[in-house]
Order: sequence, then C-alpha cells, then structure tokens
Amino acid sequence: MVLKSKNVAMVLGKTIHLSGVSQQDFLKDEGWLAHELCHIEQFREHGFFRFLWLYLRESMRVGYYNNKYEVEARIAGMKHRKSQNPVKRATDTIDPSGMPLPGDTKRQA
Repeated sequence: MVLKSKNVAMVLGKTIHLSGVSQQDFLKDEGWLAHELCHIEQFREHGFFRFLWLYLRESMRVGYYNNKYEVEARIAGMKHRKSQNPVKRATDTIDPSGMPLPGDTKRQA
C-alpha cells in the first residue's frame, strides 16, 4: 500500500518476499531480480538489524526514492538491463504501471 503498486518485492535478510506477482514472473525480470539481490547484499554487508535501522533512517531523512540504498539497488537493476538485447528487454519485463514514481517530497539536505 505504501508503494502504491500491485507488484511488490521486499527483502528481509536473505529472503525476497513477493506480493501481487508470481515467483515465475518475478524471476523473468532479471533487472528487478538484480535490484532485490542488491538489497540482500546490503543486508549481508551491514547486518540484519543495523541495515534495517540505516535504511529506515535514510528513508526518513531523504524519502524512499532518494534513499541511497534504493538508488544503489536501482542502479544494479539498470546495469543489468543495459546489457540485455533490446528485444529480450522488451519481452521479459513486468509492466511497471502502478510502480512507485519519484513522488517523494523530501529533499537531500
């Protein structure tokens, strides 16, 4: 509900939780998978509770879209997609309509 999206993936520790999308469809979108795998690496790097704290603090400070952990994960997903064949990229993605847009009003200080 917070992300205003029908298709949601959320990482807690080393587990990717899905809502509104099947595992099969999620795994087809390699850019989205790369994004979530980046979050798993962030949990591994910082530790479970420390990363939750850092992520929440960053979101409160600059908003979801500008959160540096989200930015890093978006870049990971985009890097993967740039290396794909354009035809494969067009056919393997989940329709992003309803995905969160950069509507955060918080700005970096």
